[in-house]
Amino acid sequence: MIPSPRTVPATELARLSHVLPFWLSFLLIPLTWFCALTGGWAIALLPLVTWFLFSLLDAALGLNLDNGDPGAEETDLYWYRLVTLIWVPLQFVTLFGLVYYTTRAAHLEPAERIFLFFGIGVITGTIGINYSHELMHQRNRLERWLADLLLAMVFYSHFRSEHLLVHHRHVATPRDTVTARYNEGFHRFYPRVLKQSLISAFNAEAAMLARRGLAWHHRSNPFLRYWGLQIGFAALALLLGGWAGLGLFALQAGVAIWQLELVNYIEHYGLTRKYLGNGNYEHVQPRHSWNAAHRASNWLLINLQRHSDHHFRPDRRFPVLQNYGPDEAPQLPYGYPVMTMAAMVPPLWRRIMNPRVRAWRRRYYPEIHDWSAYKNATNPPPR
Repeated sequence: MIPSPRTVPATELARLSHVLPFWLSFLLIPLTWFCALTGGWAIALLPLVTWFLFSLLDAALGLNLDNGDPGAEETDLYWYRLVTLIWVPLQFVTLFGLVYYTTRAAHLEPAERIFLFFGIGVITGTIGINYSHELMHQRNRLERWLADLLLAMVFYSHFRSEHLLVHHRHVATPRDTVTARYNEGFHRFYPRVLKQSLISAFNAEAAMLARRGLAWHHRSNPFLRYWGLQIGFAALALLLGGWAGLGLFALQAGVAIWQLELVNYIEHYGLTRKYLGNGNYEHVQPRHSWNAAHRASNWLLINLQRHSDHHFRPDRRFPVLQNYGPDEAPQLPYGYPVMTMAAMVPPLWRRIMNPRVRAWRRRYYPEIHDWSAYKNATNPPPR
């Protein structure tokens, strides 16, 4: 349920100062409309701000190593929760409003419309899918429905099933589609994940239904809802903007998916849980995710870069995710905006990350000498 408004005591004013930076993403909404209304050079602002401005802010502001109280009550997190709840209608209005507006705007050339929706896809992927990730992990139905709406706006609804039923269960093992293998470049990872994640998500939901004695097409299969929402949003884009509008809508969805999978690629690259035999792996630990404590990009991504704690304690809301130091979790040298750009250049990526993966192996698993058994395996490696 949406939390009820309440009076903020004076003792909480300091706490609000910690909340406000997480609202920075909302400045991207008026910026998007400014770009559409202005056209020309202004359209380049969307990716520039999202990728480069926050990279510069990371360099200027450094790291944030402070931790919130993991025992905080839901009422204490009111202003944090509103960030993700309010974003959903704002993204909906902006996305479909611009489908309607840009297909009729005489001052925008076709190339400008395309580049504008490329920038919108950067936002719906960087912010929208990330906020859906926070919402899908919550227990109440409203937040999960909001997550579904955000994912349907980018034609990637199955991400919820894949993430909750497959990724969190099998992360850092060969059974997890979206754990990037050591030496696997992004351009090989991306097409593999696009295909395998859809299949693994569908199979996971079908298996759950089968255990209840139900067929895959039973009405409780969320894929029916996923397909319905996606078809509905595609039809709305077609109604508002014709075939051009549908094409622009599909373009931003494709860019958003690319942004998501770039993040998936860097979060667990080369990390593998130890195989214990009999089909079992060790429990997930903070050391099985790459951590980044960079202040500004964590504001933009609502602490997604504290990924070690997210996998260790998936039930924690983003304000109370804990930071782990280098003695407990592997650290990325830069925040996600820089690292995702590096991932697009595989030789550069390997130069940055492969030595760190090898150092991680020596630190945590000195007894394992043959890591080839963990590479692109479809079955558990030998003991």
